[in-house]
Amino acid sequence: MFWRRSMFLASRYQGAVAALATRHGKEAAVAPAMAEALGLEIMVPAELDTDSLGTFTGELPRPASMRETARLKARMGMAATGLRLGLASEGSFGPHPAIPFLPAAHELMIFIDQDSGLEIAEEQVSPDTNFAALDVTPEADLEGFLTRAGFPAHAVILRGEGRIVKGIAARDQLDDLLRRAGGPVRLETDMRAHLNPTRMAGLASLATKLAQRIATPCPACGAPGFGVIRAERGLACEECGAPTSLVKKLVFGCQACGHQETGPRPDSRAHATPAECPECNP
Repeated sequence: MFWRRSMFLASRYQGAVAALATRHGKEAAVAPAMAEALGLEIMVPAELDTDSLGTFTGELPRPASMRETARLKARMGMAATGLRLGLASEGSFGPHPAIPFLPAAHELMIFIDQDSGLEIAEEQVSPDTNFAALDVTPEADLEGFLTRAGFPAHAVILRGEGRIVKGIAARDQLDDLLRRAGGPVRLETDMRAHLNPTRMAGLASLATKLAQRIATPCPACGAPGFGVIRAERGLACEECGAPTSLVKKLVFGCQACGHQETGPRPDSRAHATPAECPECNP
């Protein structure tokens, strides 16, 4: 019921303009999704220093949580443009929460409607990332690392000798930097969106997810942004009936009026297998 998009919500932002706070070309991922689902146009403020809220390379640490930082970015863009609507995203990269030996991308995107007081966010965790690093030594597999990183389509960063060189996307430049290095250096994938097509694809997927949520009305009050607010675990084992750690159902909610509804897992799975059960497979 609540996933049906109403024409009222689709037209609510038709022709409106939102400020997208980015200095890394994220409009290429965000603008198409917002235009298709909402008719919402995007404006990127010029000369906006979003790096002041933290950099991937650590020169400036992120001052707050991902959500708060994304909120600060969005409001920074709104202030710079005078617009009442704002968008921003924030990402982090590290071990996958469920499979620690795999890297994962954690992305969050937020939409702020200042007039209505709404703040709608979506996030996703995905193993689709090239996030990696290599300490360059004579024994290191440089070619293997560059292949896995998707170089040169994906840029890399060189860290060492007290400096950081970002946005390296040419082999001759990289070879020259390595040749002139006077000490140990480390190569890292450059995770800035405009230099990382894999990350840009993930942002496009997340933007679509956020746009569809904005276009989803609350069944009780009609406000935009009705969607998943939490997952409840405890899916029962089909063999013994014991609860497992798997998601049992989803809880959908409205930020405006607080209305909530429960729904099944997206895959409609009703039971866990014995292999997933701590009782059957301790």
